[in-house]
Amino acid sequence: MRTGAEILVDQLLIHGARRGFGVPGESYLAVLDALVDRPDFQFVTTRHESGAAMMAEAHGKLTGRPGIAFVTRGPGATNSTAGLHVAFQDSTPLILFIGQVARGMKGREAFQEVDYTHFLSELTKWTAEIDDPARIPELVARAFSVATSGRPGPVALALPEDMLVERCAVSDAPAFTPVAAGADPADLAALEDLLAAAQRPILLVGGGGWSAAAKGALEAWAAARSLPVAASFRCQDYLDNEHPSYVGHLGIGPDPALRRAFAEADLVIALGPRLGEMTSQGYELFEVPTPEQRLVHVHPDPEELGRVYRPTLAICAAPARVVQALAARPAGAAPPWAARSAELRAAYEAFATPKPVAGPLQLGEVMAGLRCRVPPETIVCNGAGNYATWHHRFHRWQRWRTQLAPTSGSMGYGVPAAVAAKLAHPESPVIAISGDGCFLMTGQELATAAAHRLGIVFLVLDNGMYGTIRMHQERAYPARVSATDLVNPDFAALARSYGCAAWTVETTEEFWSAFEAALEATSQGPALLHLKYDPELISPATTLGKIRAAAQGG
Repeated sequence: MRTGAEILVDQLLIHGARRGFGVPGESYLAVLDALVDRPDFQFVTTRHESGAAMMAEAHGKLTGRPGIAFVTRGPGATNSTAGLHVAFQDSTPLILFIGQVARGMKGREAFQEVDYTHFLSELTKWTAEIDDPARIPELVARAFSVATSGRPGPVALALPEDMLVERCAVSDAPAFTPVAAGADPADLAALEDLLAAAQRPILLVGGGGWSAAAKGALEAWAAARSLPVAASFRCQDYLDNEHPSYVGHLGIGPDPALRRAFAEADLVIALGPRLGEMTSQGYELFEVPTPEQRLVHVHPDPEELGRVYRPTLAICAAPARVVQALAARPAGAAPPWAARSAELRAAYEAFATPKPVAGPLQLGEVMAGLRCRVPPETIVCNGAGNYATWHHRFHRWQRWRTQLAPTSGSMGYGVPAAVAAKLAHPESPVIAISGDGCFLMTGQELATAAAHRLGIVFLVLDNGMYGTIRMHQERAYPARVSATDLVNPDFAALARSYGCAAWTVETTEEFWSAFEAALEATSQGPALLHLKYDPELISPATTLGKIRAAAQGG
């Protein structure tokens, strides 16, 4: 005989979960009590439910297995939805456990009561409420399977508090096994026929369900066939950026030469991405609904194939399985596009080389220089904002899952993602890059990093405004600034108040000395650099003044 809470924790351990993130709540006190007797599971106490859910999402990205988060009913659940949205749009496996009101109180709008099956229906692959402790093994096993099958994503399970203390005798479910669909050999043959007939092919990689082995297979396949490969939005670690086939990424502010390459391509092979708004450049890169280019779309969810674009060849399969099968096939004769691939690589090299800009702090030089000062296994995390365009353009990722960034464009992701990354990979350096607005969305999780003495370097890029919104504001309403200016704290002093080492940086020369000191300080815990830079430098490509002048017709 076990309580529902004990059964639940036992299932987590059976399915391989060893860490969860959450803010404690009275609605699931029984689970917290059950954890006392199960030391193999680490509960990481966070300072806000959005941080907990984003940490779980980052853990799911890093491991390919569901990240686990626990939140209490009502406000706890609503606070966690930012992380659920990231997991949904980023195709990341995650399971959110929500404390719920007692079963006998349901339907009365009891204290903090929410019907989660309705509330979360648009943010999860599946949401259910467990009303019988005997069904916990069944439904938790299903949650792990749903979160990882097809297109991975988030699942939520509500746990009535009286159900968690009810005792019953029930058998445990066996450990789940992820299921990934492979491609029909006829589909692979059709893909290779299209490739053989092409003169200007280009690959686009992204989406969920990849792995280090799939990355290696992609690199081998691309090298054997001299294929140019671009990454979709914030999927730059799917291919070694030093690989001769890597030609850049399609995200915010992509290389114009890369956009032209897709426009001029006669075959686009999309391995995994949904071809959403960001990667398709506002649905303008390809004609809707039928692209002018022949399109091969590989995706594990049949509902995604043909949702926006009608592909020449649709392959419903896990992209990792497809690329591994393709890499195993013989390469054949030298392709006619090899010279074009080399030209695209040269264009990427030029685009990813920073040029001097006005001001004493050269962000391009800083971001390009980081890769020379940290090992390739360094995990770089960020949230959303124009500040991210600097390292997305000038940093180079080499190892699998060393880029943690939200394709959903959620602010506040970088700080909690870095906490999850350092807990998952304590041997790897971790850098969190945040804008001033982005940092204060979840900056309280600096306390979590400090509590666990996590050796993370936090870079806070401070231009005193919500930069992305200000950029759009100047384009649409030039010189009419409204609601985008920020009054910030001294971020270095704030970090020191948490017990972290911290420095303020205003020049490129100051950055390098401070960064080396920060790396040394991470042997004791977190370190933070407060980077103050000119707000005019809104992106590597332009300034606010130029945007305003263009909008005014100047």
